[in-house]
Amino acid sequence: MVVQLNPRTRQSSKIMEGNQQKVEANILLLGAENVGKSALTVRFLTRRFIGEYGDIESIYSHSDKIDGRDICFNIWDSLCPQNGEEPGYISDRQLQWTDGFILVYSICDRASFNVVRQQVQRIRQAKNKLSSSTPIIIVGNKRDLQHRRTVSSEEGRLLALSADCGFFEISAAETYHGVLMVFHELFDLIREARAMKKGPAGFKGIVRSMSAVFGRKRTE
Repeated sequence: MVVQLNPRTRQSSKIMEGNQQKVEANILLLGAENVGKSALTVRFLTRRFIGEYGDIESIYSHSDKIDGRDICFNIWDSLCPQNGEEPGYISDRQLQWTDGFILVYSICDRASFNVVRQQVQRIRQAKNKLSSSTPIIIVGNKRDLQHRRTVSSEEGRLLALSADCGFFEISAAETYHGVLMVFHELFDLIREARAMKKGPAGFKGIVRSMSAVFGRKRTE
């Protein structure tokens, strides 16, 4: 099952569409250790699931096609805070680089959910370091481990609603499609944000919410 909640559209100034053939989107993945950030990233890049990763921070580039347009995703798979930094720490460089955030927690790890809560607050407090109100999607990963759940779906939804973020619950281990939805939805929010910026001043976005359910054992 993939649980999805879409936020309001919002502004972004880094995506340059216009008449260009290729659009770039910088996406920053954040979260605590062992929540599956790298597994989620590699699933999107290769469709394969790899469960074990070392402490490696990487920026990947991946080309995709959405609605007939070539898209280049630049994905910064970040390390969790290190060297005594606060759990919700996000560097100024990361804030200035990104067009959209994916904040990942494990439904089996309440501490990781609290880290995401702190990171949402940090992003909202850093408006002067962001080019605009940058879209955020919160992802509860490891949905296949229901028997170990410590964070309910409702808690994830409420956090997303309170912070005007998108929300998904997925299993990177079980399905590629749920991971694909996360990245494509974030790109849609970035694209809509640019359209908002070009529209009449004072125009407000529309709240869109929907849910999608997929077979947990779906093969790709």
